[in-house]
Amino acid sequence: MGRLQLFEIRLSHGRVVYSPGEPLAGVVCVRLGAPLPFRAIRVTCTGSCGVSNKINDATWVVEEGYFNSSLSLADKGSLPAGEHNFPFQFLLPATAPTSFEGPFGKIVHQVRATIDTPRFSKDHKCSRVFYILSPLNLNSIPDIEQPNVASVTKKFSYKLVKTGSIVLTASTDLRGYVVGQVLQLQVDIENQSGKDTGPVVASLLQKVSYKAKRWIYDLRTIVEVEGAGAKAWRRSEWKEQILVPALPQSALPGCSLIHVDYYLQVSLKAPEATVTLPVFIGNIAVNHTPLRALPGLASPPSQGVPSAPPQEEVEAEAVAGAPHFMDPVVALATKSHWQPPLPATFSAASGAPEPCAQDRSPASHTLPPPLCISTGATVSYFADGPGGPVPATSTLIPPPAYSSWGYPHEAPPSYEQSCSDADLGQSPGS
Repeated sequence: MGRLQLFEIRLSHGRVVYSPGEPLAGVVCVRLGAPLPFRAIRVTCTGSCGVSNKINDATWVVEEGYFNSSLSLADKGSLPAGEHNFPFQFLLPATAPTSFEGPFGKIVHQVRATIDTPRFSKDHKCSRVFYILSPLNLNSIPDIEQPNVASVTKKFSYKLVKTGSIVLTASTDLRGYVVGQVLQLQVDIENQSGKDTGPVVASLLQKVSYKAKRWIYDLRTIVEVEGAGAKAWRRSEWKEQILVPALPQSALPGCSLIHVDYYLQVSLKAPEATVTLPVFIGNIAVNHTPLRALPGLASPPSQGVPSAPPQEEVEAEAVAGAPHFMDPVVALATKSHWQPPLPATFSAASGAPEPCAQDRSPASHTLPPPLCISTGATVSYFADGPGGPVPATSTLIPPPAYSSWGYPHEAPPSYEQSCSDADLGQSPGS
């Protein structure tokens, strides 16, 4: 063994997550097998953001710093053989942004220690990364408890000479959610044509903007759900639930180089029609009782949109014995549902609410809100116990390998489809 047997930084109580404005304390531990002369022993606490033009490239083209504090732990001298502990403490700034890791940049907070050795000797260095969570309180966002509604009307032609229109309306029960909460989605389709529509698809999208020499946009589909299409001359309704997976919070206050946004996009494949709803992902849940979204079909048709099909179409459909447009609303079935699962110990560690169809209001958080430094990556917590901080059961889940990131082009078959295939003695498709 060499002269320097151990050189590491230990944070008090083994903590890894801190809040802005909170003190950060720890010790620098040194174990020597022989005396070590030195010129200085220093410890530095830094927070910074770096952005690159290339994926998974640690060579930043743009950087910004948030804090940089240094302490001198020992002046020039010689450390005898044995173990030595040097305590330190920093006060984290109240404006420090939340930690984040992405394919084109990251927000990193760390403590670094250096033993400055005499001339012609190699300096010794070590570091310890810690995480900062500046919780996003959804209740601070105006109208966050209001239903989220968007609608679009699409006119199209079919069979060369015939025309029709589609009214696509999407709504959610809230405008903001926390990880582990259930998003209630309702889609209403007025098919004012004699042609069936293609499937309806709902996607939860994440858009991360990186400010390098130019803006770089990383758009990812986090959740995708597919429902059946609407029949001709029918009003159809599709209801679905989406469990919000482990995701970084919306926006990153205090950081000007990285911005995170989320959207719920609902689209028809044929004819092509799309509506987009902005969604906020936060750390502190909405504490108001969600208001039920008014079904888009309850309101009268928009001006300029015929409330009934063209006369020639009515006559043709009447001859064929087709059902009238004002028949009861048809409930559409879900064909497939794909989304990344929550970590097994996520709820226990983060206090995330249990998904419940009857009660959509999240439970109170008994532990700190979850910190997701990257999509699908969570950080373990330490909760306050009777004798001090107690380790949570969650473990650190590393961020994904973005270079190989990819979602399937089509979602896997639903539970109902799998059962039907099994009854027919067929193997499910890939």
